[in-house]
Amino acid sequence: MLCYTSPPLDADMEVTGPIKVTLFASSSAPDTDFTAKLVDVYSFGRAVNIVDGIVRARYREGPTDPSPIEPGRIYEYKIDLGPTANVFRRGHRIRLEVSSSNFPHYDCNPNTGHEFGKDARVRVAEQTVLHSDAYRSHVVLPVVRAP
Repeated sequence: MLCYTSPPLDADMEVTGPIKVTLFASSSAPDTDFTAKLVDVYSFGRAVNIVDGIVRARYREGPTDPSPIEPGRIYEYKIDLGPTANVFRRGHRIRLEVSSSNFPHYDCNPNTGHEFGKDARVRVAEQTVLHSDAYRSHVVLPVVRAP
């Protein structure tokens, strides 16, 4: 799991609206999942999940056109975490957790690329998330500013 955590906030920050994550990533498997979770980390360390989402690599271009990925090739993945309305309080931290699984909230992906439910094989997938000028993985937070 990758965890991206902000420094403690200097002031309250309201985030209201749809949360979107874009990942540029590669995998060693012909199919895999990428998940993202927005978390409110209290000043004393408690972490509260706000919203989360998932994209199955074979459905990266939409739910009606599944296609396997080429192991080692970089793809762009868009993860919709859904809408939220949360005030991250002063002293709290904003965290984004990126993983390849969020079981039992979402079904496991065996990473084989086979049709689901047709075999019992599973495959370990090695994931690489890229961060560079060419590959700008990021999260979009709709911050509401007070008038």
